Amino acid sequence: MSDIQIVKMDEGGVNARILAKETKADFRRIEAASLKMRARFTSAEGKRFFVRLFSTLQLNTHFVSVIARTRLDHEDVAKVEAAIRTQMDAVNENLNKAIDGAEALFKSHGVTSVATYDTVPLEVDVGVMSSTSRRYLEVLGKLDQLMPLLQTLEIHEVITAQAVDIQRAGLKRQVRDVANGARNFAMGLRRRMNALGNRDSIDTGDVPAAPEQEEAADVQVVSQGGDGAQDNADVSPSAGHADASLER
Repeated sequence: MSDIQIVKMDEGGVNARILAKETKADFRRIEAASLKMRARFTSAEGKRFFVRLFSTLQLNTHFVSVIARTRLDHEDVAKVEAAIRTQMDAVNENLNKAIDGAEALFKSHGVTSVATYDTVPLEVDVGVMSSTSRRYLEVLGKLDQLMPLLQTLEIHEVITAQAVDIQRAGLKRQVRDVANGARNFAMGLRRRMNALGNRDSIDTGDVPAAPEQEEAADVQVVSQGGDGAQDNADVSPSAGHADASLER
């Protein structure tokens, strides 16, 4: 009798569908070294955000920090890097507060176990190219950690389903805004590089591109599908901070 199953369980099909729907980011022209790290996601939100956003954020921040520096003023690039870092730090702080708030509610209501997923975890080896990428991978991990905590509190009726939806949507938007902001900044820097290149061509005539210019032309700004972010990178994107406190 113990071998009888009354439901069909996932055996990896969910992960296969998630991976199949997403456009693969093209790293073939990137020559940067990367630190190989093991990433593991169990929640639907963590899996999808990792697949959709992480690689494109890596490519766009690589463009900002490496490619843009070959043509633009280093101080201008540093300002963009600082803006991305500030936005990411704010999201990280909000996720930490949300996790701490959830754990406090667990303790005050005597909840001792966390809801688990019956789908197969998504486990991959990730090549992390920068400290910004590493920080964003940590942000995605904290989002993944928070999701079952919220679900557990809803199951025990410690917080309402509506409160969970509001909390989840707000934090997901903030995490997504970091990747969108990096993309917008990269697009703005590329426009400035193109304008500078056009001006140089007018001043000097049609001359062969320098090696660093050729590299910049090879590495493209990458968009993640379905986000519909505004094409405006010359100003700092708002972090879209939502209230990270848990509601009873």
